[in-house]
Amino acid sequence: MQDEYRTVARAGVHETEINRSRFICALAPAATEQEAQGFVARVRKEHADATHNCWAYVIGADASVQKASDDGEPGGTAGLPMLQMLLRRDMRYVVAVVTRYYGGVKLGAGGLIRAYGGAVGEALDAVGTLTRRRFRLATVTVDHQRAGKVQNDLRSTGRDVRDVRYAEAVTLEIGLPDTDVEAFRAWLADATAGTAVLELGGEAYGDA
Repeated sequence: MQDEYRTVARAGVHETEINRSRFICALAPAATEQEAQGFVARVRKEHADATHNCWAYVIGADASVQKASDDGEPGGTAGLPMLQMLLRRDMRYVVAVVTRYYGGVKLGAGGLIRAYGGAVGEALDAVGTLTRRRFRLATVTVDHQRAGKVQNDLRSTGRDVRDVRYAEAVTLEIGLPDTDVEAFRAWLADATAGTAVLELGGEAYGDA
């Protein structure tokens, strides 16, 4: 698993004009391939009168799913440069659709590659991206007497407290970077006089 990746902060649209052709890039986060395909279908419906609706998406933190379509443009001049731009920017869980309204001036293969790749790059800059970092899910079980202080200390040091459950003891779910686990274990033992229990769970990604 890679330690971090980037994705789009939100769905958004950016338009640019090149030699009288309009290039409209729509971007959206997509957790699954189905979500990505659904977004492509919605944009195609919205711009059903466009000359082309080319698309690319990357799903998976390790970019395990990569797909692209030229939608009638010469092979390799639209979908592939869009996909390459997403990968060059380390983008994951993202879908891009570039809608082209032809303006009467042919761009040639090189011009199309630059236009489609550039439309995605400009849209990423305009919409904004965020970094998500891999972390270890961990559970801290502590007595009621010490729970409040532990919680405050966690939050004041910027730790990600994801959930708190109260029963006979208090259970805190937190996210820890792998590199912090041993230092955190030592801090917790010190802060609770060795009474807290730390259990490590699986891995997930969260905002950096």
